Amino acid sequence: MENKLTAKIRIHLFKNDKCFGPGICSLLEEVDKCGSLRKAAIDMNMSYSKAWKIVKQCEENLGFKLLISTTGGKSGGGAFLTDDAKQIINSYNMYCADIEEYSSKLLDKYF
Repeated sequence: MENKLTAKIRIHLFKNDKCFGPGICSLLEEVDKCGSLRKAAIDMNMSYSKAWKIVKQCEENLGFKLLISTTGGKSGGGAFLTDDAKQIINSYNMYCADIEEYSSKLLDKYF
């Protein structure tokens, strides 16, 4: 039986420097799911400080905020995505899906 070749593509977007890719996208999706950068970092097995640095660096490179944070209190603090963050996540995921579909067609063509 013949094994079919597959290709794995990781897409990173650049604006002078690397500014958006699968890691930050997953982190933001996790924040959206759990409502907290700290909880998202824990769920992804990374330190809060690393997650915070990733988000801040991405915001600096993109030129817009990705998260709006609320401070603690009785119910605790949290974070939620800005409209710009939701838009870039959606666009990035659609772009990646299109690239993967096209890549699959090219793989079949050449291999």
